[in-house]
Amino acid sequence: MAGHGLREKSPGADRGQKHGGAPKRTHQNGGFQNSLGFVLACVGSAVGMGNIWLFPYRLGQYGGAAFLIPYFLFIALFGLTGLSVEFAIGRRAGTGTLGSYEYCWNARKKGKLGYVLGWIPLMGSLGIAIGYSVILGWVLKTLGASLTGELFVRDAGGFFAEMSSAFGNISCHVAVVCMACGLLMAGATKGIEKINKVLMPAFFGLFVVLAVRVFFLDGASEGYRFLFIPKWEYLLEADTWVMAMGQAFFSLSITGSGMIVYGSYLGRDEDIVGASVNTAVFDTIAAMLAGLAIMPAVFAFGIEPASGPPLMFITLPQVFAQMPLGRLFAVFFFVSVAFAGITSLINMFEAVCESWQTRFGMSHRVMAVLCGAVALAVGIFIEEGDKVGAWMDFITILVVPFGALLGAFSIYYILGWDEIKEELSLGRKKSLAPWFGVLGKYIYVPLAVFVFILGIVYGGIG
Repeated sequence: MAGHGLREKSPGADRGQKHGGAPKRTHQNGGFQNSLGFVLACVGSAVGMGNIWLFPYRLGQYGGAAFLIPYFLFIALFGLTGLSVEFAIGRRAGTGTLGSYEYCWNARKKGKLGYVLGWIPLMGSLGIAIGYSVILGWVLKTLGASLTGELFVRDAGGFFAEMSSAFGNISCHVAVVCMACGLLMAGATKGIEKINKVLMPAFFGLFVVLAVRVFFLDGASEGYRFLFIPKWEYLLEADTWVMAMGQAFFSLSITGSGMIVYGSYLGRDEDIVGASVNTAVFDTIAAMLAGLAIMPAVFAFGIEPASGPPLMFITLPQVFAQMPLGRLFAVFFFVSVAFAGITSLINMFEAVCESWQTRFGMSHRVMAVLCGAVALAVGIFIEEGDKVGAWMDFITILVVPFGALLGAFSIYYILGWDEIKEELSLGRKKSLAPWFGVLGKYIYVPLAVFVFILGIVYGGIG
């Protein structure tokens, strides 16, 4: 086909025209070996910086334990009706972002339009990857400084300012991108599955160790009060519900892109809804562990809590500097963060690699190299803290939420509930509840609209 780079026949093209029956092909990149590998890969994608540097502060800032009520509510809703259908459309179409949007819009005989629209969430994934690789470069640099002891003989603020200056961390930045692309070049599904089976259990184990150590610090109780004493009056404030909704939405990596490609690698006998629930549960556990490991330690040493990069790169180094065996626990912490970050970055890159590979007929390895080259070509010029902050604000406030909204609308309203229900029902022992589709179409999709609009109004909510 001419125009928009469409091939004569894409994965799922026949199904996109007929819209009946289940796919009969496996992805050219293979598939996940079992449900555990799939869930760990998805958890690896979902667990990221937002769980570590934003959730603990937001939990305390918006009512402590009271904040958990709307947060758990939104996690359950978005996990069931949002995350699951992104997995489902990937498996249904047998391909990632571009092919899945084309498949949805083929239901209205507008596959070309769907293909064009699919570039929006795909560019959201690439955009996040570009900024994320810069931040992960900071993590790697700080980890190295923890190992050598440099982090504890310098002013944390000065160290961060130097690291986040223009062209101030090129070597670690390049190392992060090469690491992620190298892992993808080792094999799409096999590489992703193997790395997550190692890194995700290690992440949880290291954070458990940190949380236990922090429990025995004098003064840690103030941190637990900050996190868990409920301030019920906050439930009457709209901001609490808005921030809980935003945190839940973005924490699950609902982007209209990344989770779709993982769904395309999932076997037909796997229960997507069950896998979505497991992903949401483990993502929430990761966020809670981050809170238990960070905030009590911050309060134990009388340091003002913060969110975002200042918490990770300025506040916590001050904490570790005062903590017995602080150098060891700093290494534990930044290794854990690196694990969480690299698994998320791999998902972002893979969403782009798979679509380019499928669309343009190039090998997966070539696309991984190209993706990394693009990320570095842009990222190296936004290493300065203010620039990468502005970049990430643009991507996370405008591009990604709009991509997620576009995905929700394309699946529930363009493709239609009847067909996506058929895919969600595969591999299940029980039929889906009658309210599932109603909840998705009339609650989840409107909330996705609110996430997009409120993100603009608030200047970011996730």
